[in-house]
Amino acid sequence: MMSNFVSSLLDTAIVPGFSRVGFFVRSRLNHWDQVSSYNLTNKVIVITGPTSGLGKECVRILAPTGAQLVLVARNKEKCEDVIASVRDICTGPDPVCVVAEMGDLHSVGMAAREIATRFPQISALVHNAGALLNSREESPQGLEQTVASHVVGPHLLTTVLMPNLRAAQGRVVTVSSGGMYSAELPMVGHGRTLEMRADNYNGTKQYAIAKRAQVTLNELWAKQEPPVQFACMHPGWADTPGVQDSIPRFRQITRPILRTVAEGADTITWLAAVTVIPGASGSFWSDREVRPTHKLPSTRRKDTRDARENLWQWCNEMIAPFISE
Repeated sequence: MMSNFVSSLLDTAIVPGFSRVGFFVRSRLNHWDQVSSYNLTNKVIVITGPTSGLGKECVRILAPTGAQLVLVARNKEKCEDVIASVRDICTGPDPVCVVAEMGDLHSVGMAAREIATRFPQISALVHNAGALLNSREESPQGLEQTVASHVVGPHLLTTVLMPNLRAAQGRVVTVSSGGMYSAELPMVGHGRTLEMRADNYNGTKQYAIAKRAQVTLNELWAKQEPPVQFACMHPGWADTPGVQDSIPRFRQITRPILRTVAEGADTITWLAAVTVIPGASGSFWSDREVRPTHKLPSTRRKDTRDARENLWQWCNEMIAPFISE
């Protein structure tokens, strides 16, 4: 098909593929429908990081679908503001706010158990929360904050909510980044973790490592829990507050071709809402199509069975004290 050929060309040429050009071409060639027109009555969708950027846009897109939205946010006031902003277009129950800091495992565990009790069946869990930090910070448990909020916290939330996801034959959607293509999967264990030390810390590199780990965990979860569909994705280059604050120079250079937040959030909401995800569980997506998880031979070589198993074991060890408390 011509649309597949054009999409492949855009995928090879990273700049147009990740930019608004790629979205414009693919969405029109494939005649995408509007996710906001879907009927998701009686579905429960949990979204982390809903108060700005892509997460806030996900709430706006999904509000007219009739779904019960459960918003996991660290700031209750901002979360309530988001709920108020979509109340007029919400066709289902009012969205619910659950307070949690995704990098604080104690907080995540408490929030997860609250959600699990209130909503026996969960149709979709969207892992969107997180930020690119320019200086090293630590979580309350002493983990590097990027790793805590992008990798370990979401792993804990998924683990606690798994019975609820199984009950609905639901899906888990993880928002990664095209930046993960530059990162190798580290070999953790024997004192080594995903975390960069303070003396060699690079926020952009740490972010890419965390995003690579998300892609790997998405694949491992798919093998572990076949009743639940797992999908990881990257939104392309979108003009979000996170980009504006964390990498202003990049934004200055690329601003004319950056996607809108609606364009960046499209595939996130589509994966959460479409009746059947048309691809294998554990796949990596962008612009409603499955994409490769590696573009560099060096990252592919490091993606070994031992590295994957060690990552899975390390994440489980990190979350074990917080599952039931």
